[in-house]
Amino acid sequence: MEVQIAVAKTNKYAVSESGDTLEVVERPNGGLSVVLADGQTSGRGAKAVSMLVVRKVISLLAEGVRDGAAARAASDSLFTDKQGKVSSTLNIVSVDLQSGTVVLTRNNPAPFFIARGEHVDCVGTESSPIGISRNIRPVISEIPIEPGLTIVIYTDGLVHAGERRGQPMDVCVMLQAMLDEQDPDPQTIADSLLAEAVRLDDGRPADDISVVVVKVTERRGDDVRRMTVRLPIPGGGE
Repeated sequence: MEVQIAVAKTNKYAVSESGDTLEVVERPNGGLSVVLADGQTSGRGAKAVSMLVVRKVISLLAEGVRDGAAARAASDSLFTDKQGKVSSTLNIVSVDLQSGTVVLTRNNPAPFFIARGEHVDCVGTESSPIGISRNIRPVISEIPIEPGLTIVIYTDGLVHAGERRGQPMDVCVMLQAMLDEQDPDPQTIADSLLAEAVRLDDGRPADDISVVVVKVTERRGDDVRRMTVRLPIPGGGE
């Protein structure tokens, strides 16, 4: 087996800096963790919040701290720094080779989606953003690593897309349609979801949008680990 991770993200329209922050860190006992945070509001202030959260989490994960404990520590740190006046959503997806599972740690009212083959489940257990009190705990799910497993997490800009025109996005329906018609790679899934959200907002996203897709496939090729990142630079020329 092999795990593929894909990301697609864009800024709120006419805002130069995204309030979403995403990082990938290797786990000391084997595997990878993807950490996604969305700071309250948008722009530079939200970016500072989400970066504070993500940096706290990845530093703890790199030291071997469990995901749930890292999320609680990040919440306490944000609460202390901002005196409970600023919140952030947080998702951690960890491919844990030691346990042979994918661990999902969520402090985000938006649900996430799990697909096994063509069957899609929406996991929307009640969950609160971090930083608003000292008693915030994440919702944790653990799923065996198996071929055909696809996991989709995102910031709330995705599910709020289209609300201005009365056509809110239905992530589950679109994901199900893609899986019914083909066996899409994770980048195709992430790009398609983001493109539909931008279309529903008439090309002017009403909020920052980040989509992360983790997919387990049959192993192909060599033992080399690879990562490709594309960062468009505004005004950077041809």
